[in-house]
Amino acid sequence: MASSKEYLEYVLELFKELDISYKYMFGEYTLYFKDKIIGGIFDNQLLLKPTKSVLNHIKEPTLVLPYDGAKTKMVLFDKEDSELLNTIVLAMYDELPNPKKKPKKA
Repeated sequence: MASSKEYLEYVLELFKELDISYKYMFGEYTLYFKDKIIGGIFDNQLLLKPTKSVLNHIKEPTLVLPYDGAKTKMVLFDKEDSELLNTIVLAMYDELPNPKKKPKKA
């Protein structure tokens, strides 16, 4: 099931303190903070990468696979707490890998 544009807008409103960007792929949205992937929206659910900071801020995390064949489980964020969400993203940023450099075309 594809995620709706309305749910994306709702999630972006939760991130109103941060400059979150997204890419739409295959009916779902990948979320970025300062060019690092923080998670995504899959089946109208906000999923965050399971970093140490995320797991420390969510007492009983629900881990799910975002799609069939996914390698990594993600943490379901199902609260309407914008302040907590922004705090988590700021805390997890340093734990996330830097984006891979794309090779330059010849």
